[in-house]
Amino acid sequence: MDIIQNIIIDDTLERVGNSLYAGYICHAYCYKGYATFEFNNNHYRFNAGDCMIIPRRGDLTKELFQSDDFKVCVIYITQEFIEVSTPQSNYGMKGHLSLFNNPIMNLTPSQQQRCVQNFENIKQRLRETSHHFLRDILINAVQCMILDFFDFHAELYGEDKITSQYYQLMEQFLDMLERGDYRRNRDIGYYADKLCVTSKYLSEVAKKVSGLPANYWITRYASLDISRLLRDRSLTFTEISDMFGFSSLSHFSRYVLNNLGAKPTDFRE
Repeated sequence: MDIIQNIIIDDTLERVGNSLYAGYICHAYCYKGYATFEFNNNHYRFNAGDCMIIPRRGDLTKELFQSDDFKVCVIYITQEFIEVSTPQSNYGMKGHLSLFNNPIMNLTPSQQQRCVQNFENIKQRLRETSHHFLRDILINAVQCMILDFFDFHAELYGEDKITSQYYQLMEQFLDMLERGDYRRNRDIGYYADKLCVTSKYLSEVAKKVSGLPANYWITRYASLDISRLLRDRSLTFTEISDMFGFSSLSHFSRYVLNNLGAKPTDFRE
């Protein structure tokens, strides 16, 4: 992929969640006005001076509203480029987990200034297409932004003493969920076996790292995916049920009711 294609600049939230950006992570800073939206079945307000990070599985297409004076800078960066730009630190895992539940960080004036500087630096570097070391310069610029995001998050939520072994296990567990293993495997034993640990140990590690047990994350990923698919009228309930390996349509309906709080038909009314 061309270096420039790894980073895309935009001035609206309307394309967040678009399939064209499926492999990108969204970073946004609100300069003026506000926007409201639904993310992971929760409602949020994105105000001036806030920064926001939406992971690849993010979706802002539902109930997005942008005020008339809304001004935003959005920087999409591919997952691959983020990985080469991210410093070796366990802190990224903690940030990833918290952003899953709340993608917005309310910044102080000094943090806002740093965030704007980082965004402007990336935009400026993208214009320097003749630079002989463009890729390295962009990696450096993105890494500065990431480190400041880590700092903002630590200031808001505090640092912790969790060991790197726990973080590595949690990262491997989430990688399995990110690739969609939950569609056929929603039992914690499957993940524990793949990771060569006991179910109890995996749940304890998930609780220490994220504050929530492993079963929560399995159900959370599955429920969000099912919720999205149920809104796709081109798919029948039977087709969705089969995607997730349910033994019957009635079993699927009970799962939806128990975990999403509504019947499958409610998503299409």
